[in-house]
Amino acid sequence: MQSESLIGPLMQSISHQHWKVRVAVIESTGTVIQFGNGKSVDDVLPHFAQRLFDDVPQRERERQRDINGLPPAHTPDQGLGQGGACNPGVLSSLDDEMPHIVQEAASLWAEAGLQWQKENEEDLKDKLDFASPPPAHHPSPETRPGLGCRELVFRNLSKILPAICHDVTDWVAGTRVKAARLLGVLLLHAEDHATQHLEVLLRTLLLACADEEGAVVSSCTRSAELIGTFVSPEVFLKLLWPMLKKSPSASGLLVLAAVIRGCPREALRPHLKAITTELAGAPIRQGSENLRYGETLLQCVQALVSTCGEDGRACGLPLMQVLVTVMALPGAPGLGNQLQETEAALAAVESSGDGQDLYRQHVGPLLEWLGGSQRGWTAHSPELLQFSVLVAHAGPALGEALPQLVPILRSCLQPDRDPQMRLRLLSILSRALLSAKETVDSQGQLHRYLDTVVTDILVPNLQWHAGRTAAAIRTAAVSCLWALISSEVLSATQQVEDVREMLLPPVLTTLEEDSQMTRLTSCRIVSAFLKSSGGASEPDKFVKIYPELLKRLDDVSTEVRLAAASALSVWLECIRNDGAEACYQRDVQHLYKELLVYLDDPDSTVQDAVLEVLQAGSVLFPDLLVRETEAVVHKHRSPTRCEQLLQHVQARPPAL
Repeated sequence: MQSESLIGPLMQSISHQHWKVRVAVIESTGTVIQFGNGKSVDDVLPHFAQRLFDDVPQRERERQRDINGLPPAHTPDQGLGQGGACNPGVLSSLDDEMPHIVQEAASLWAEAGLQWQKENEEDLKDKLDFASPPPAHHPSPETRPGLGCRELVFRNLSKILPAICHDVTDWVAGTRVKAARLLGVLLLHAEDHATQHLEVLLRTLLLACADEEGAVVSSCTRSAELIGTFVSPEVFLKLLWPMLKKSPSASGLLVLAAVIRGCPREALRPHLKAITTELAGAPIRQGSENLRYGETLLQCVQALVSTCGEDGRACGLPLMQVLVTVMALPGAPGLGNQLQETEAALAAVESSGDGQDLYRQHVGPLLEWLGGSQRGWTAHSPELLQFSVLVAHAGPALGEALPQLVPILRSCLQPDRDPQMRLRLLSILSRALLSAKETVDSQGQLHRYLDTVVTDILVPNLQWHAGRTAAAIRTAAVSCLWALISSEVLSATQQVEDVREMLLPPVLTTLEEDSQMTRLTSCRIVSAFLKSSGGASEPDKFVKIYPELLKRLDDVSTEVRLAAASALSVWLECIRNDGAEACYQRDVQHLYKELLVYLDDPDSTVQDAVLEVLQAGSVLFPDLLVRETEAVVHKHRSPTRCEQLLQHVQARPPAL
């Protein structure tokens, strides 16, 4: 026929640079096929499919109107045939951004499916007579494609799918977007028949979900949900796990989360424990430190919790392991809201109330789980970060997990372990002790572990070793001790004397540290120890304290000097409370002489602080202090402070 000779020139012009020419070619092609030879449909389909990616809606509309030529009843020389009816052009337009194109495509596709169904009525007799209802979890049962449409896709899927899988990874973004949309339409029609192509589909989705185009990822995520809806979990999990373990990726987890969301709860229930176990396994849970990977890992947990509901009660621990891992990733604070929502959803599933109840239920097993690998921890171990996150977030639940927490700290804080790791752990412990009543001592049981904390954790890390890292460790240990003292755990126990006896000697050595903060904190600790003692119970040890504090009066830091002066005042108060002043007369006299020097210090704040110390200590040996003061007053640049001291001492009533 003459029409066949027109097809070639028309197809050469269908890619003309002017869009109006391309529209005219599409219209002309429709007319030629309608009134000519219907066999030309197969020749024009590839060209029409290429116009699918045209940016001008008029061209796509014309292509959509003419892509089937005439309806099959008007094609005089052939039936519709599978190739002519099941063309990608019509199918891809079922998921178009232009509503009028979607409407027209749906009408043409339904008409084509019905015509093909009539032409193959004998072949489909059993399926027509015994029509199966839509699958129980069909995403849109009211708009389920007709039998003819579904059969056309199923019978041609093996021909179309390779090309679609290829185009999903095309270098042209528009091609990838259209191919991804078409894949979802095909899966919606294929339903459970997609099972036989599942491996190819999953590999394609894993690649496509890593696309930079959000539209491609969105369409492929929807396709993965359809796989979860129509394919048995036993089948898709058997194929997915090897892929994820061999090459863990954010796109792979995104596909897993999507198939879980699409899967019916009843079908997923027998596989729930296996899924959570695999997710919590190190190959997948720690597959990458990339934040995007952690985000998709979180999406898997969200999908499991939302899909399985109360069925997930028995899987709370592995899901918490995954959450702790995500929280420990660099940049995880950016996922704060998602993490809180997931914790709240998991707590609701387990009937645990809020997030703190969730930690109260799982913090012990989580610490045991982390403690199992602590012998191999270094400063760069992800488990150390996970431990840090768990301690920081557990809150009051930490007080119930001391049997698991303290052994981990004791083992990891020995001098032979990685110094950088010890430094991090001491910082973690210090933060916990600063709010002990809301964390480690929430149950009032920390005093039971005080011997371990002091003897096995603090004392070894207060010992002097060369190097900056060792100095930083001593600083962290001093901070832990000060936090422990501030928490009032020590004062509430009968072990305070033993603790003071063990810790005071190493604390006195830290008064010489290069770190100003260490020296300042050590002065405060010495002062606190002296206050808690109430008196000078052991003279030999007691008299060794004040010389170390006197050295700090020459410190470069005014703050340290003032703290040392305050500690010396407490030291003198201890002698007064002990009631044995005569035993310490020589030491007090020496202290008087040294302190009088600082009444002429260039810093007036130091002068005032020392004056207060001498005034408070004058009650011990007032006559002695007067003699010593009168002996040096003429040597001072300004006798004001000495005169104030003399007036204070002489104004006191005589001792009885």
